[in-house]
Amino acid sequence: MSKPLPRQPEINIGTLGHVDNGKSTLVQALTGVWTGRHSEELKRGITIRIGYADMGVFRCPVCEEPFNYTTSERCPLHGVETEFVRAVSFIDCPGHHSLMVTMLSGASLFDGAVFVVDSRQRFPQPQDNEHLQAAVILGISNMVFAQNKIDLIDRERALRNYKEIMQHLERLGRGGVPIIPVSGQHGIGIEPLLYAMEKYIPTPERDVSKPYRMPIIRSFDVNQPGTPARSIKGGVIGGSIMQGVLRRGDEIEISPGVPTRPGQPRSSYEPLYTEAVNIMAGGKSVGEAWSGGLTGVETTLDPALAKSDGLVGNMAGRPGTLPPVWNSLRIEYELFQHVLGVDAEIEVKPIAEKEPLVINVYSAVTSGVVSKRAQDYVQVELTRPVCAEEGRRVTISRKIGAGWRLIGYGTIVS
Repeated sequence: MSKPLPRQPEINIGTLGHVDNGKSTLVQALTGVWTGRHSEELKRGITIRIGYADMGVFRCPVCEEPFNYTTSERCPLHGVETEFVRAVSFIDCPGHHSLMVTMLSGASLFDGAVFVVDSRQRFPQPQDNEHLQAAVILGISNMVFAQNKIDLIDRERALRNYKEIMQHLERLGRGGVPIIPVSGQHGIGIEPLLYAMEKYIPTPERDVSKPYRMPIIRSFDVNQPGTPARSIKGGVIGGSIMQGVLRRGDEIEISPGVPTRPGQPRSSYEPLYTEAVNIMAGGKSVGEAWSGGLTGVETTLDPALAKSDGLVGNMAGRPGTLPPVWNSLRIEYELFQHVLGVDAEIEVKPIAEKEPLVINVYSAVTSGVVSKRAQDYVQVELTRPVCAEEGRRVTISRKIGAGWRLIGYGTIVS
């Protein structure tokens, strides 16, 4: 658990990069939290579900740049009291190719990203390219590169890897991105990395005047087996408030909600209505939470609805103010020239009618079948509806080999 922070998190910073690059290890070095909590994650040592952790950033008045930032309230070097700068929520996304659609649902909430590179391997690895393209699609322009595992290579390899990263970014028109050598395993380079994050990933402006709205990225049943009925807590939903302020006692609408006939194909969905009983932000209970950072909300919902991420992909917000629900999406789209995330150069073929696709929008992952195709748009009949406004950016994935691969993107049109 992250310790309580002086202030609520105000920005979401995500991790990107190929599997085994050490993203979760680096997040642990920064926050003290290992984000992989699922049993299979602990067994395999990779991120499967979206992980999360909070961190306070402090500035030392004595240390010189770029070594003047820390995550401690006292400078580890000089022992003087540090100045609190801001609170950060980390969203740790999986890097394995088979979990790309999971990564996309988490990346939709990023305000910026730390792209983690394994300095032992030639850059870019297959999922590095895929994650970089996803960042471009989703508008993630504020980015810092962490050249990880620097303790496992010599100086010559470190310089060569640095040039590989720099040259690839220049080819993509992303030159000037800072590249910081680090060792997540040994906590080396953390201060310069924090400095770069403060300089290159600013906190965006938030509109707190609008009705609150939060894509749900996690949901839980927090009750232990055998809990007495009078002590049972309602289902918990977690996400990041995009706009507005959520207060304890506020009514919440969750849309599209749950199927009216579970297990039946093309079942209709109905929204859920509940109340914010308790709000957790920055590692403590708060009376209100505003836009930015990750927030957990205890509700009055039956905990069975929230267990095992059962409400992930829904949108929570003030009743009557949420975007429309779509059972069928008309998408104006663009396809990449080549399939991302594979070693071979595979050309992306045109989308065909009756082809199955996977669509990511906000935190929602849904599949569908193409019912109509034109040169610049496709109509996709969804197996699970999504809640999103017209003009929202979506990503498109196709089944290639054993997994779903990112092949393009588009916007929702009516």
